[in-house]
Amino acid sequence: MTIDMEGTGDLWTKRGNHDEFEDLESAVRVYCRSFDRIFSRASGACMFDQDGRRFIDFLSGAGTLSYGHNDPHIRDAVIDYLKAEGILHSLDLHTTAKLSFLRKFRDVILAPRRFDYRVQFCGPTGANAVEASLKLARRITARTTIIAFTNAYHGVSLGALAVTASASKRAAAGTPLDYVARMPFEGYLGADLDSLAVLDSMLANGSGIDPPAGIIVETVQAEGGINVASESWLRRLSELAKRRGIPLIVDDIQVGCGRTGTFFSFERAGITPDIVCLSKAIGGIGLPMAVVLVKPELDLWRPGEHNGTFRGNNLAFVAAAAALDYWKDGHFQESVERRGRRIRNHLIHIAERYPRHGATVRGIGMIQGIGWSNPPMAAAISRAAFARGLMVETCGPEDEVVKILPPLNITEDELDNGLALLSQAVEAAVSENTDTEDIATLASEFRELT
Repeated sequence: MTIDMEGTGDLWTKRGNHDEFEDLESAVRVYCRSFDRIFSRASGACMFDQDGRRFIDFLSGAGTLSYGHNDPHIRDAVIDYLKAEGILHSLDLHTTAKLSFLRKFRDVILAPRRFDYRVQFCGPTGANAVEASLKLARRITARTTIIAFTNAYHGVSLGALAVTASASKRAAAGTPLDYVARMPFEGYLGADLDSLAVLDSMLANGSGIDPPAGIIVETVQAEGGINVASESWLRRLSELAKRRGIPLIVDDIQVGCGRTGTFFSFERAGITPDIVCLSKAIGGIGLPMAVVLVKPELDLWRPGEHNGTFRGNNLAFVAAAAALDYWKDGHFQESVERRGRRIRNHLIHIAERYPRHGATVRGIGMIQGIGWSNPPMAAAISRAAFARGLMVETCGPEDEVVKILPPLNITEDELDNGLALLSQAVEAAVSENTDTEDIATLASEFRELT
């Protein structure tokens, strides 16, 4: 069967007529409500709708497409493997594709960083990697409670949801989410309060918190508002966990694989977590894949205690191995850091123009954003950007942050064009919001006078 990529036949509805999606697809969908187009193809940092309009992609599959859409090097490796009739599905059987990935991951990523981890292939989602890590921590310690942080996001399956902080996400569980103790992330209670001193005190006798099975943390809280933990905070957290005999789990699902500049987001702090969760960009080209990295002495699983039908996605192994070629020397990392500085400078320039609206720049590397004191401003900017040909999403507990998440290998011209569109969108949204605020102020003043 041939798929009509341009949407002129019966397989796709035309733009403006979404009745079939409304009728056939669940109401749970989200992104299509904000980016209301029918897309037909994508290349590099751009997506194209069925009418041929181009959109620069600062969404990148929520961080999955770190190497852009249809990266030629990764795509060709996948095509060659398919043409050779390579094994696609294998459960956890040994395959040449899996061995190639494991060898390259060891040689290119782990060995140069002197990391000694075993690789666990689990179900192909980030949430499943989190589930596996929580189960393993509980098996290691024979304890139950997990320490998680404010504004954390770890997924929406029940275990991952329990350690997620978002009230709206948790409300959908329909059941109690137990065995988690919530602690303040760095800065959550203000700059003057030492959140790790609070955590250390709460782990002492008499606090009422049971000795925990593990601590799970994002070094950069992406969905939580692009909150960046400092290097010193991460080092102290690692030391605290080690001193108290608590496995430290780093959820590197959205900000790993180079998003912060280094391959692992925690490298800047010089720490070595006990367990690391990877997904999203590890699949190279958007293919589903997730892994849990665990120190060998903590690999206490019995065979089959955590499994999954699709833990043997060999096509993802091939794509992931090809993606690792970018990390064979330091050039790619340098280019990511250079683009990160470019984004930072541009966002600072935007924020400095709108101090009245509480614009603040946050983030690191190529996950950055602007927070706004009036939360609806971020959504207005996203809408204005999309109208101009830029896809950019929002995040934070009140969706108050515009999140910049372009492909790591976006060209500098595309990056500059996207940032220029963002500037235009901010100007339009601020103008619209300012008019609304001025009307509200005048109305309030009139009421006081009368």
